[in-house]
Amino acid sequence: MNDAQPMNNHQNLATTTSWFRTAAPYIHAHRGATFVIAFDGETIDSDGFDPLLHDIAILSSLGIKLVLAYGARPQIEAQCEQQNIEVHYHRGLRVTDDASLKIAKAVIGKLRLDIESKLSFGLPHTPMADARIRCTSGNLVTARPAGIIDGIDLGHTGEVRRIDVDGINQQLGLGNIVLLPPLGYSLTGEIFNLSSEAIATAVAVSLHADKLIFIGSSNRDLPREMTVSQARENLDGHPSLAAAVQACESGVRRVHLLDRAQDGALLQELFSRDGAGTLLTATSFETTRQASIEDVAGILELLQPLEANGTLVKRSRELLEREIDHFTVMERDGTVVACAALYPYPENNMAELACLAVSNNYQSKGRGKQLLASLEQTALRAGIESLCVLTTQTAHWFLEHGFKPAEIKDLPIAKQALYNYQRNSRVFLKQLG
Repeated sequence: MNDAQPMNNHQNLATTTSWFRTAAPYIHAHRGATFVIAFDGETIDSDGFDPLLHDIAILSSLGIKLVLAYGARPQIEAQCEQQNIEVHYHRGLRVTDDASLKIAKAVIGKLRLDIESKLSFGLPHTPMADARIRCTSGNLVTARPAGIIDGIDLGHTGEVRRIDVDGINQQLGLGNIVLLPPLGYSLTGEIFNLSSEAIATAVAVSLHADKLIFIGSSNRDLPREMTVSQARENLDGHPSLAAAVQACESGVRRVHLLDRAQDGALLQELFSRDGAGTLLTATSFETTRQASIEDVAGILELLQPLEANGTLVKRSRELLEREIDHFTVMERDGTVVACAALYPYPENNMAELACLAVSNNYQSKGRGKQLLASLEQTALRAGIESLCVLTTQTAHWFLEHGFKPAEIKDLPIAKQALYNYQRNSRVFLKQLG
């Protein structure tokens, strides 16, 4: 037992050190950024809510500007049931009569006080117990009636009309967390029950927020990454997703959807490359593009393990810098995760495929195949009719992707002159088109 304790401490320290090194670029990038976080009423009722508030307090302490929008549907429904008031919905919106509005105001007000209290006075028995996070609210959302939809009068249910951007920014500038209840106020003094998703979306768009984050129970079965067009095919059963699509189409660069049941999902999503939930972007989170001189360090990092075990021929930084225009990279959240080079021999209508490498963390996920397909299209556009490749250890992969065994004499004359007989690489060709 005594011998095992130091080993466990050492392992924990190593894990912590590794995590901080991975998280450091994100901590730096997020400082001063504005995030809008929406969580539903089910999340508030869950055992994971206090840990979530703890994580939100951590974000605030790291210098991130936060706007929180919360829902209250299950709490309102419970009170309506207790008072024998029927609850009706139309197209996912509550039909809010006078009696249910009275209940909604009371329930939403109590939740606001509870959340403000927990954030303002710290979370007991956690490292953030004495953080003294300041939280503020107010009539920052102007609303109008949703009106009559399909012949159904939604009563006091409303929709967002305007966000008090100056008021919110003033509070954020003071270092306060802004907490927005699912209520809005009309210019004539009326109060309307609003959707927390609608409020969060409108605020994120109006503030030009860096991120919009939805936390709820309907987000767990979604893929890790989606573009807007892909998200449109998954809208059924995912109310937050429709709001996320609207936000992306209105200019919010990144929208995240997290499962409330996953402890620590918020921190994992924000401070690791692959996150813990679903990322929705207007364009793909992962891009394939022409390499530039800024990519040299990332490419070298990919190539070095393969050079060390003899899979690839060693290339110096200087050589790579000179030949960078031949390289294509796959970039994921600012990090090069795969690369390959194409060296054309136009006199033979042939090009050599070289330096195909994928990061260890992203292998067996089809990225090599995607990169090969991209380079094949590049070659075809340049009038190249076939690809050649020389390999010592990955022959089967190339065979599986359409290459066929060939001889040294099948290579372009200029390439034959450079052939390294000591390495004894196998030659493969692939006809394009």
